[in-house]
Amino acid sequence: MTESVQTDAGTARVTWHRAREAKLVLAVGHGAGGGVEARDLRALAQVLPAHGVSVALVEQPWRVAGKKVAPAPRTLDTGWHGVWPALAKPGLPVVAGGRSAGARVACRTAAGLGAAAVLALSFPLHPPGRPEKSRAEELLGTGVPTLVVQGGNDPFGRPAEFPQGSYELVEVPCGDHGFAVPKHAEITQDQALEIVTDAVVKWTASLG
Repeated sequence: MTESVQTDAGTARVTWHRAREAKLVLAVGHGAGGGVEARDLRALAQVLPAHGVSVALVEQPWRVAGKKVAPAPRTLDTGWHGVWPALAKPGLPVVAGGRSAGARVACRTAAGLGAAAVLALSFPLHPPGRPEKSRAEELLGTGVPTLVVQGGNDPFGRPAEFPQGSYELVEVPCGDHGFAVPKHAEITQDQALEIVTDAVVKWTASLG
């Protein structure tokens, strides 16, 4: 089911993949360079409902409007705030999640929105080649249980670059920022996505 949601940043869109007997809602936003068709978001939407987690794929207003460039972080946060009542409507705990820029939004807004936890997929710890421009404070400041799933070759931050913190981190070996793995990698593309979904299934089960 897909629904349009009016926000102060414009019209957002939520596509629901509902669990038959849901105990949680996992809301995931996309990155600045793509939409909810990203391979990891699609995989979560396919796998999680069988484990009692309804998945809500959230498209930011700029994406719904057909724009190619994401707006400033503050505008992204405004769009996410506007969608939240629709995500919370089922009356279940909501895990705020996202990939890349969407992960940053989830981290920045979790405490204020009352999120049960944060899922950060491909968290952009820094711009490629600019480790001094760290965004670690966003990740460390969620105030709720947080899981990071990061590609081993992510130019926005490899797992070894992440600071110590109270969050959990799962590495996808050889994965890039989109969890794509090269043909010569030690794991296949399907196995890479299984690492992502298995980690999220296990983690969400621990939240209940």
